[in-house]
Amino acid sequence: MNAPVTGFQHRHAAHCESGVASNMFSHYGAPLSEAMAFGLSSALSFAYLPFVKLTGFPLIAYRMPPKFILKGLRKPFDVRLNFETFRSEEKGQRRLDQLLDQGKVVGLQTSVYWLPYFPQDMRFHFNAHNLLVYGREGDDYLISDPVAEEPQRCASADLQRARFAKGVLAPKGLLYYPDRPGRTEVSAAAVRQAITKTTRLMLGPFPVVGVRGMRMLANRIRRLHADEYGLNYIGHIVRMQEEIGTGGAGFRFLYASFLQEAAALCALPELERLAERLNTIGDEWRAFALQAVRMIKGRDAVDFAALALSLQALADQEADFFRTLRKAVK
Repeated sequence: MNAPVTGFQHRHAAHCESGVASNMFSHYGAPLSEAMAFGLSSALSFAYLPFVKLTGFPLIAYRMPPKFILKGLRKPFDVRLNFETFRSEEKGQRRLDQLLDQGKVVGLQTSVYWLPYFPQDMRFHFNAHNLLVYGREGDDYLISDPVAEEPQRCASADLQRARFAKGVLAPKGLLYYPDRPGRTEVSAAAVRQAITKTTRLMLGPFPVVGVRGMRMLANRIRRLHADEYGLNYIGHIVRMQEEIGTGGAGFRFLYASFLQEAAALCALPELERLAERLNTIGDEWRAFALQAVRMIKGRDAVDFAALALSLQALADQEADFFRTLRKAVK
């Protein structure tokens, strides 16, 4: 079948996985906003992992790992998600074509670097970019990439390259699609459970996760020296915060939107006020990134102690915020 899947609607989103989840579940009969997909899966987090290296620097994450959002929606919607990987590129393409011929919208994990519709200066070797395929026309696949304003087209050879890229988080041709959801509406109980889970993660005992992870990173920044390594280190922090995916501040804004929806769904007006507070915290994350960039570019004197103090202040704000949020949903 060389045609688009009937009834599919592309919607632009802030982040690939939450956007894919929103568009996919909505198409399969469970209307879902991106913010609700992100919050309902308890995807907001912080992690400082000095034992996991990216280009020689520690992994710093502002959300839970890839596929966490998709898997986190299984229970609230009583749905089975089918994940398939392939050793052979030919088998991977044949299976995708088969599912499209059955009229399914199919999710893929891909490498940004090999997707030709991305501008050249935005391509980098990131192998956990999610998108949807909703049909074929000739040799082109019809792509709903949630970070793109409009639907895209991608030649089969390029899509194969993106699906079977090598390296960290290699997708191995991963595709996924849901069975028909058993539930099509979000319950207040599921929202409360998701919020409680997020507060538990952010306030938990693990020294590298949540608020404690922020404080550990602040202590590491305080020990840096004003040399090439030190400047590259804070440059890496900014890149992980603002350029990889939605970024640290962006995820806070997305979760704030979730809390606004949750306030109405759970009849908890306190969540509306907490959403405004989290937006302010997101602004502070942006200010932290700007402070670091000004030091890197020589516009301000390099002062790692001041930068560490800013991050420590953010940790204190988030600790108080998540304690208050936990009480609000009890």
